[in-house]
Amino acid sequence: MSIFSKKYAPRWIVLALDIFISTSSIIIAYLLRFNFDIPENEKVGELTQIVQLVVAVRIIGFLVFKTYAGIIRYTGLNDARRIVITTASGSILISLINVVCYYSGLTQAFIVPMSIVIIEFMTTLFFMITLRWMVKSVFFEFRTTIKTNNVIVYGTDQNAQSAKVALEEDRGSNYKVVAFVDDIDKKSKKTIDNLPILPINDIASLIEELDAKNLLLAKPFPTIEKKQEIIELGLNKGLVILNVPKVEKWINGELSSKQIKNIKIEDLLERNPIQLDFNRIQSQVKGLTMMVTGAAGSIGSEIVRQLIRFEPKNIVLFDQAETPMYDIEMELRDQSASNITIVIGDITDEQRVEEVFKKYKPNIVYHAAAYKHVPMMENNPVEAVRNNVLGTRLIADTAIKYGVSRFVMVSTDKAVNPTNVMGASKRIAEIYTQSLNGKSETLFITTRFGNVLGSNGSVIPRFKKQIESGGPVTVTHPQITRYFMTIPEACQLVLEAGASGKGGEIFIFDMGKSVKIVDLAKKMIKLSGLQLGKDIQIAFTGLRPGEKLYEELLANKENTIPTPHPQIMVAKVREYDHDEANTKINGFIELIKEQDNTSVVRLMK
Repeated sequence: MSIFSKKYAPRWIVLALDIFISTSSIIIAYLLRFNFDIPENEKVGELTQIVQLVVAVRIIGFLVFKTYAGIIRYTGLNDARRIVITTASGSILISLINVVCYYSGLTQAFIVPMSIVIIEFMTTLFFMITLRWMVKSVFFEFRTTIKTNNVIVYGTDQNAQSAKVALEEDRGSNYKVVAFVDDIDKKSKKTIDNLPILPINDIASLIEELDAKNLLLAKPFPTIEKKQEIIELGLNKGLVILNVPKVEKWINGELSSKQIKNIKIEDLLERNPIQLDFNRIQSQVKGLTMMVTGAAGSIGSEIVRQLIRFEPKNIVLFDQAETPMYDIEMELRDQSASNITIVIGDITDEQRVEEVFKKYKPNIVYHAAAYKHVPMMENNPVEAVRNNVLGTRLIADTAIKYGVSRFVMVSTDKAVNPTNVMGASKRIAEIYTQSLNGKSETLFITTRFGNVLGSNGSVIPRFKKQIESGGPVTVTHPQITRYFMTIPEACQLVLEAGASGKGGEIFIFDMGKSVKIVDLAKKMIKLSGLQLGKDIQIAFTGLRPGEKLYEELLANKENTIPTPHPQIMVAKVREYDHDEANTKINGFIELIKEQDNTSVVRLMK
């Protein structure tokens, strides 16, 4: 490792060099003024006086503008701009001192002749920038002798240039930007730091030509499709894809190399932003009391985050998970959210549920509390029914009792033609809440969607842990597919459907295309900068009890009704009589008391 990649010059050395340059520039300016033939009547004392004044002004400028604070080897446009401002400000101050002293009668002539002021300004500016450019050039010349991570930067604006500097400041990584690419048709004649600006569409050939190892995304792509296309191409070429955070997340307006992160798998499944009817949702939420069950979970907590921006009077967070509830409370308090109330409790505890509704009188309930892990519920059907069915019934019945205007239930695609206990329990809960619609003033609305990226227990966190530990990454079946949606997307659609529902509907969401889980695993391995088969393996473990090869959403024209929102549809499903549904659900109660798993499953079927 070269010494050039290990240490930075101390700031005091940089400051001393700048003072030396300033002092030398005054002397050079003095000599140039007299064409290197100083008249005998020019006194040495006058030169000493000039040097002292100018150096003093320059030192003040260097300290105020901190020209010495930048790392010389990474000098960029910002540093050059700072030097110009510093030297120009100093020269203007010297000129003002000249004018004030002369016209006030303190001196019979300018202390520093204006010709020397001008020459000194140009000389100081030239040598300060040249010194930094030479050190930078020497440093990068030496760096070529060690292994470097060549980087192509997408973007050419100030953010992209800041990202270049931040990357190259990372001593341990040896990043070296070799080109900028942008949305242009042909190679630009312009350059940035002597690096070419090339068309993004030529990136496939540029990767090999420039021996690139990384692609840094420093600006938004014109379309989601273009972004995914370029990321996929880069991954297939073995690049590590890096992403620059939004400017508002920079620390004190400065980008740190630590903030530049690898692209996430969510970016490869990203879709166009959901357009919410903000006014309609706010008209239903603002100034009212919301209640979110399962508020400590990934979906429930995100519903709370989304609700806060609509200015409700109060949001009651209801969950039995103490530590996650503490975490979400601290997060919201840190964001100065004062309109939240934390309530610990179980949705199957009749006395506790009654107390919460009586005390807080929520206007709208978002019911996200549920057991959701298929294999675990397959082994514990009694608890699946107790929580997902009886718990839902208790919350729904209490909502009617206390005059809740809307009850929005969060369901799952696994409730469609269920083949497992978890899916069946959620379908029974759907049936019951639907059957309640029209029995009171409360509108019962169900929302149903597929897997949520990054939610508790989803494949994404599991794959990440397996990759970090060296693998193998476990997939149940090579053909298994799933629909995916990000947590914010899912919760935004829950709010939208909840606001637009008239009661009794089961809303399903456009989940896009189903994704092969094995393809997802391969992409995550590539995103980690590893090679499948060399650095890490994929192992197939076989389908788990109750697991389908593919999920169904009933999302086609034959069994759905469109809504004004292009990403939301209403499922055509059989309507159930409330008394019939309630009677059948009552049949579970004795079986649960007896912990009769076999009979519970039989009754569910």
